[in-house]
Amino acid sequence: MEDALPAAPAPWLAGLNPPQREAVETLDGPLLVLSGAGTGKTRVLTARLALLLAAKRAWPSQILAVTFTNRAAHEMRERVEALIGQMSAGLWLGTFHALGLRILRRHPELAGLKPSFSILDADDQERLLKQVLAEADVDAKHWPARQLSAIVQRWKDKGWRPDQVPAGEAEYFAAGRAPALYKAYQERLAVLNAVDFGDLLLHNLTIFQRAPEVLERYQEQFRYILVDEYQDTNIAQYLWLRLLAQHRRNICCVGDDDQSIYGWRGAEVGNILRFENDFEGAKIVRLEQNYRSTGNILGAASGLIANNHGRLGKTLWTTREDSRPLVVHTVPDGEAEARLVGAEIETLQHAGIGLGQIAVLVRASFQTRAFEERFVTLGLNYRVIGGPRFYERREARDAIAYLRAVLFPEDDLAFERIVNLPKRGIGDATLQPLRRLARAEQIPLGQAARRLVETEELRVNARNTLASFCRSIDGWRARLEREPHADLANAILEESGYREMWRKNKAPDGPGRLENLEELVQQIARFDSLEDFLEHVALVMEVEGGSEMESVSLMTLHGAKGLEFDIVFLPGWEEGLFPHQRAMDENGLAGLEEERRLAYVGLTRARRHVVVSSALCRMVAGRWLTPFPSRFIDELPDEHVERHMEEMFGRAPAWRYGAGDGRVINAPAWEVKPREDRAGQFEVGQRVFHRKFGYGTVCAIDHHKLTVEFETSGSKTLVDSFVEPA
Repeated sequence: MEDALPAAPAPWLAGLNPPQREAVETLDGPLLVLSGAGTGKTRVLTARLALLLAAKRAWPSQILAVTFTNRAAHEMRERVEALIGQMSAGLWLGTFHALGLRILRRHPELAGLKPSFSILDADDQERLLKQVLAEADVDAKHWPARQLSAIVQRWKDKGWRPDQVPAGEAEYFAAGRAPALYKAYQERLAVLNAVDFGDLLLHNLTIFQRAPEVLERYQEQFRYILVDEYQDTNIAQYLWLRLLAQHRRNICCVGDDDQSIYGWRGAEVGNILRFENDFEGAKIVRLEQNYRSTGNILGAASGLIANNHGRLGKTLWTTREDSRPLVVHTVPDGEAEARLVGAEIETLQHAGIGLGQIAVLVRASFQTRAFEERFVTLGLNYRVIGGPRFYERREARDAIAYLRAVLFPEDDLAFERIVNLPKRGIGDATLQPLRRLARAEQIPLGQAARRLVETEELRVNARNTLASFCRSIDGWRARLEREPHADLANAILEESGYREMWRKNKAPDGPGRLENLEELVQQIARFDSLEDFLEHVALVMEVEGGSEMESVSLMTLHGAKGLEFDIVFLPGWEEGLFPHQRAMDENGLAGLEEERRLAYVGLTRARRHVVVSSALCRMVAGRWLTPFPSRFIDELPDEHVERHMEEMFGRAPAWRYGAGDGRVINAPAWEVKPREDRAGQFEVGQRVFHRKFGYGTVCAIDHHKLTVEFETSGSKTLVDSFVEPA
C-alpha cells in the first residue's frame, strides 16, 4: 500500500477550512475532533473516509466507522460513494449494535451461543423477565419486569456481567436480588439461544477478554477507526472502542462535549473529556467556524455554555452577517405564552417565512398541549416530531376512554379499552362471553357485563372483578351531576388505579406520562362540561394538515438534536422546568450541566433567530406555580439579547427579515413599553391586587420580587409589575 497522500487537489478536500482540512489529513495516531454545532463534522468524517480509501491507506475492510444511527451510516456511505465511486464496498460502517452483531455472528461459540441465535425485542425481553420474576417468587406487581429490564440494560451499558455488578448497586429492587435475577435472565437467554440488544456489545467484550487471539485479529485488521458523536458513547461502547484501538491507535473520534445530553440513557460525557488521557499523545483539532447560525445566536450560546465546568472548551464564530439579537419574553402564564408564540408565527408567515422553517422546542412533553390547542385555533399547520400529538398519546387516549365510558354507556370501544386497564385479570376468556351476549341481545358491552355478573357463567374471581368495575363506572356516572367535572375526571384517574399504574412504572417516560395526565385534567377544567371537552378533542383530532403541507415543528429539545431551523422558539425557561428539577435532584451538578448543554443545543438549532420565553405563573401537576425565570436566562450575555416583559398580547412583535430577493420586509410593530422602575413603590404589609390571584398582603420584598400572601391562593412570589396597590 502507498503511504503518500494524493498530490493533485481532490474533490473531498475542496472547500474545507484550515481546521477541517487538518482534521481530515491527520491520519496517523489518536485524534479528537471537537466539532461545535454547525461546524461541518459530517463533511469532515466523509472527507477523511474518502481520503483513506482514495490514498489506499487501507482497504475498505480495514476501516471501522461507527455511527449512532442507521440513517447517519447510510448518509455517510452515500457521500463517500458520491466522492470516490463504489470503493466503499466491504467497509465496516454502521452503528455500535450492528457492528457488534457482525462480530458476534462470527464467534457465537465464544459467547456460549449457537450460530443461529436470535435477538429479542423489548417486548420479548420483558416477557422473559416476567418468567424470571415468577420463578424467583418475586411479586411482579410490586417489582415490575419493566423496571428490572431498565436496570439490566443500564448494567449492560456499563459493561457489567452478572458477576461484575458492584455490591449495593440495586439494593432498592426486590431487596437487593436484582443481580441474581440478572444472572437467571442471562441463563434463560443462553437456554433459548438468544440475546438482547445490550448483549451485542457485552458479548463482544466477553469474547475480547476471554479470547485475546480474536481481539488481536481485529486489532490487526482495523488500521483506522472513525467514531461519530463520541460524546454520546456509554461505558460498554467506550470499552469496546478502546480494546479495538489499542494496537494501531489510529482512532479518530468526532464529537462535541457541549452537546452531550443523553446521560439519562447511559451516555458518559467523561468519555470525551478524558480522551487525551486514554490515548497518550492524542491531537485535538477544534472546529469552531459555524456555518449555520448568526453571531448573536452563537454569542448567546457560547456565553451560556461557558458556565459549565466539565468541558474542553471552544469558541464558535461565524462570518455570517448578524441579525436581530435573541429575544427573551416574560409572560403572565403558559396560555399567554402559547398566544405569544402563535402571534409571532403568524407574523413570520406574513413576512414570507415558511412554517417548515419554524420550530417550537419544549423541555417536557406536557408543554406541547397549549401550543397544539393554540395552533389549531389559529389554523396553523403543525406536526409533533418524535412522538404523537398530545391527545394521541397513550395516557391521554386511556384517560379519555374512561371519560367516554362514564358519559356514554353505549361506547363499547371505550369499555373494552379500559376494562382491564390497569390489569384487573379481565382477559379474553372473560370478554368473549360478554361479546357473545352483547351481540345476541344487541345491547352495549357494559349492560351485558351487568347481566353476566348476575349469573355463574364466569369464574368467581373474574365475576367479582367485573362486578366491581361496573360498580365503579356506575358510581362515577352518578356523580356527574353533583361534582365539578374536572374534579370527577381527577377522581376517576385516581380511583381507577390508572394514575397509580404510571406511578409504579419505572420506565424513563413514566414521570412524563403523569405530567401529561395532570395537563389533561387542567385542560378539562377549561370547559363547561365533560361533553364539551370530548367534543373539542374530537374536533382537534380531526384537524391535521396533509403530509405535503408546510408545518411548524413541535418537539422536545432532546428530539431536536441534529436538526436546524430558521426560527426557533424556546418556551418554558423557568426554574424547575428548565433546568428540570428531577435532573438536578437525581444528579446534582452533573444534572444541571447536562440541562445547560440541552439549552445550548436548543439555541444552536436556529439559523436566523431565537425567541426564549418564561412564564411568571404556570400550572404544573394540577398546581399553580410561580417559578423564577431560569438561571439560563441570566447566563445569556446582555449584548446578544433583548429582554421584554409582556402584559398584553394584542399585536404581534416587530420582525425584519429578508424576503429572499434583497428586499427587507417590515412586519407590523408591537409596541413594547419599557419596564417601569417600581422599586420602593411597595412595602411590607401593603395590600395589593393580582389579576389571577386576587387580593393579598405583601410579606417580603427582594428588589423587584414580592412575596405576597393571597386571600384565596396562598403565598406566591411575583415580579412587582404584575401587582397593583389595592
